[in-house]
Amino acid sequence: MKLVISSDHAGFNLKEEVRAYLTKAGHEMVDLGAFTCDPQDDYPDFAERVGEAVKAGEAPRGILICGSGVGVSIAANKIPGIRAAMCHDTYSAHQGVEHDDMNVIVLGARIIGTSLAYELVDAFIRAKFISNEERFTRRFRKVLAIEAKYQRNSGQ
Repeated sequence: MKLVISSDHAGFNLKEEVRAYLTKAGHEMVDLGAFTCDPQDDYPDFAERVGEAVKAGEAPRGILICGSGVGVSIAANKIPGIRAAMCHDTYSAHQGVEHDDMNVIVLGARIIGTSLAYELVDAFIRAKFISNEERFTRRFRKVLAIEAKYQRNSGQ
C-alpha cells in the first residue's frame, strides 16, 4: 500500500522507525517530513501535509506522529475529507477503518513504543471499511453530512 507519513520533532524518531519498518514490509512510503529533529517545528504543518496528500489522492491513507498524538489529530481533522484518529491499541487501529473509514492513523511517540507502533500500523493497513453493512454506511453518511454542513457555513 502507498502511505504518506509525517511527524513533528517529538515524533521524529518513531516516524523514522515506522517508515523503515513499513518500507521493509513492501509498502511505498512517502515521507513528508520532518526530515530532522528540530524542536522549533510546529505539528500543524506536518498534519496539514499528510491531510492534503490524502485528500488529493496521493495515497489512500496516512500516518501522523507527534508527542501525544493529540495535536496532529486535531489539526488533521480540520481538513475536509480527513478522518484522523489517535490509536494506541490494535482494536481502535482496525475498527476505526472498518466502522468509520478512518484514513489517517495518529500515534503518540511519548505514549507508545516502537513494537506497539508496528502492531498498530499493521492493523490499520490490513483493515478495510465494512461498506456492505447498512449501519456503518448510514453512520458514515451522517458524518459526511456534518462535514458538508459546516463546510457550507464556513464562509459566513
